[in-house]
Amino acid sequence: MTNELVILEREGPIARITLNRPDSLNAFGEGMHEAMAAAIEAVAHDPAIRVAVITGAGRAFCSGGDIKKMVELKKAEHSAVFREYLEFGNHLVRSLRRMPKPVLASINGAAAGAGMNLALACDLRIASEQATFTQAFVRIGLHPDWGGTFFLPRLVGIGRAVEMFALGDTIGATEAHRLGMVNSVVPHERLAEETHKLATRLAEASPLPIALLKQFVSERLETELDRFMEHEVSAQMKCFESQDFAEGLKAFLEKRKPEFKGN
Repeated sequence: MTNELVILEREGPIARITLNRPDSLNAFGEGMHEAMAAAIEAVAHDPAIRVAVITGAGRAFCSGGDIKKMVELKKAEHSAVFREYLEFGNHLVRSLRRMPKPVLASINGAAAGAGMNLALACDLRIASEQATFTQAFVRIGLHPDWGGTFFLPRLVGIGRAVEMFALGDTIGATEAHRLGMVNSVVPHERLAEETHKLATRLAEASPLPIALLKQFVSERLETELDRFMEHEVSAQMKCFESQDFAEGLKAFLEKRKPEFKGN
């Protein structure tokens, strides 16, 4: 299955889902949520597929939400549409967690905002040495979403997670590995090769215990994850309606430091 925004390729028991907006650093723009959902659904229901790999085209994994689209929504005060995007993101996260097959994030470059949290929602993460990670929401006056407040503290600890959320600093692949955010870091030119090796090992494993493991983990955590994501949507809506968000977007486009007022 090939889509302009998301490409789904199959190689034996391995499915490769590629976010395909390289000119926008694979930001989630118009139609991309639906294309991603369709790819995940196809993989989940294909009995010949045993493992899924998610990666990005070009020099980024995924830069998160589309800033241009956010500007449009904010100018028109389309709160309902913004909420729909948030809910669709949560749907994608739930779909990945409920999929009975292992999902491997192959992080080829920048993973920011919702893009970083998409990687965190996967079961395993292998990163290029050129990969970077940013909880970029605070930079434009937003709250984390896509389950980031659930996944990140469980991987790096509460203190470091709060630091990343509150400061929005970018960290490199080596530091992400040290913190436990990614399982391994490889030279950039070997990322595809090493990803395929790991995906092959996962595909060769018995699928039943992996499916049962994911089911057990998901069932235990699903209620809590849903509660976190519900809070994220509520918090994001409050931020969307704030003047600080408008200032954050304006400052981003003007390439300057925002002047947040707290309203």
